[in-house]
Amino acid sequence: MRPLHIGLAALVAAVWGLNFVVIEVGLAHFPPLLFSALRFLVAALPAVFLVGRPTVAWKWIVGVGIALGVAKFGLLFIGMDRGMTAGLSSLVLQVQAVFTALFAALALGERPGGVRVVGMAVALTGIGVAAVDEGADGPVLAFVLVIAAAACWGVSNVLTRKAAPPDSLNFMVWVSTVPVLPLLVLSLLFEGWDRDVEALAAFDLSGAGTLVYVAWISTVFGFGAWGFLLRHHPASSVAPFTLLVPVFGMSSAALLLGESVSPLRCLAAALLVGGVALTSLSRLRPAVMPPPVPQKARV
Repeated sequence: MRPLHIGLAALVAAVWGLNFVVIEVGLAHFPPLLFSALRFLVAALPAVFLVGRPTVAWKWIVGVGIALGVAKFGLLFIGMDRGMTAGLSSLVLQVQAVFTALFAALALGERPGGVRVVGMAVALTGIGVAAVDEGADGPVLAFVLVIAAAACWGVSNVLTRKAAPPDSLNFMVWVSTVPVLPLLVLSLLFEGWDRDVEALAAFDLSGAGTLVYVAWISTVFGFGAWGFLLRHHPASSVAPFTLLVPVFGMSSAALLLGESVSPLRCLAAALLVGGVALTSLSRLRPAVMPPPVPQKARV
């Protein structure tokens, strides 16, 4: 990769890592489901009028929109609202690589090799260590919600792989149109009209800044730049930069929010990042194909 592209990949990882801190700040202004709905509304408008028509079938846009937008981000925002810290969320969410490998094996017939299986085991050990660390003084339900969010991200990754969008920015913008209405309905049902109206009535520059960051910088710029890199370089060259996301997430949370990083959490980070690296970067073994049926020779 060219130095400029390496810098761009590192910048995207930093943007996505810092995003967890911004989410935590935003949750002080909005209920979690409303915040998630506004995030996708701002990401979709006005970009949806600028990116052209969808480049894949609507079934994939709707499927990813539900799995990624409604389920993954809804659960993540609720988990963080219920006490999961920004730094730990940025770390635990990376177990999505394990879920992606598992779901791809079930749905796509991808057979994980020995190195990938070891990587999955190491990553899950890291999650276990993080759970022990969080269980000492943190909300267990919030931890479980973020794990569930990672599983939903794995589902969306498999759906995205099946969709194979030729333009990732176009795809992400159209995907962003799907979660808005379901999340608004869920917010009204579970967070209440009064709480939503109160949050919108108190809208200020700080709340607007969090929306701009999570929608335009993290979503539109982040996924657009990532798609650009994937169009110019092999995925095996680009994917390792996602391992920097929890590094930036945990360090920015420590610097900006004063979150502590215990020795046990450092061990969990080392295990999880190392396991994800093995899971993400090892080669898949192709599915076993039946031997060809011999054809009768023509006389």
